[in-house]
Amino acid sequence: MLGAIAGDIIGSVYERSPIKTKDFPLFDPDCRFTDDSVLTVAVAESILTDSSYAESIQKMGRNYPDAGYGSSFVRWLHSDDPQPYKSWGNGSAMRVSPVGFAFDKEEEVLFQARKSAEISHDHREGIRGAQATALAVFLARTVYSREEIRKRIMERFEYDLNRTVDDIRPSYAFDISCQGTVPEAIIAFLDSQSYEDAIRNAVSLGGDSDTLACITGGIAEAFYGTVPPDIVKKVKEILTPDLWTITDSFYRKYR
Repeated sequence: MLGAIAGDIIGSVYERSPIKTKDFPLFDPDCRFTDDSVLTVAVAESILTDSSYAESIQKMGRNYPDAGYGSSFVRWLHSDDPQPYKSWGNGSAMRVSPVGFAFDKEEEVLFQARKSAEISHDHREGIRGAQATALAVFLARTVYSREEIRKRIMERFEYDLNRTVDDIRPSYAFDISCQGTVPEAIIAFLDSQSYEDAIRNAVSLGGDSDTLACITGGIAEAFYGTVPPDIVKKVKEILTPDLWTITDSFYRKYR
């Protein structure tokens, strides 16, 4: 999940100003953590404390009200009786990476990913995006074969992963849907040679950069086994102490 948070922070400055190149400063002075990081940490806390996903996400989200949530999610976040609202948005996928790290059986990963999504994103695509992301993380840390990961995700979720970053980049635009984000984020990992290269691929697509890089970053961390120390150091500097404490606790337990 540390890789997901780093991806969110690196991509944050390009969310509103998309770029179509891999040549950019890895950490811009204006980099920050967004709702992607806050809710990823919330899912991790839920797993660590065995609390419900809804409880942890509401608590963490309310602690960081200006992190950049969508309007429908804000209403859910502040509801006394939060109910799912048929969302197919990529919010279910960007927060799910801890599930792929914490559980050791494929069916449990899929079950927990569904649980984490359907509290808010109960549309078929919202659930599918979360499950595909979590399964990609799980496979990346257990299978160690890009082609096997590609095959398994395509077979189960019917995503078109027979594309490259170079194929996607020219015509790709900002897209907040799971179906328009998750396959592209997985491809950014599949086309990479290192963790940093995966993040640069994701940002260079020119879409919802922080979320693309967040999803890609979780998978890349699982596959490459670590996040470079200089990136970890920068993440620690940018996160608040409470977010870092939960992140570090999760990292120590599950990595």
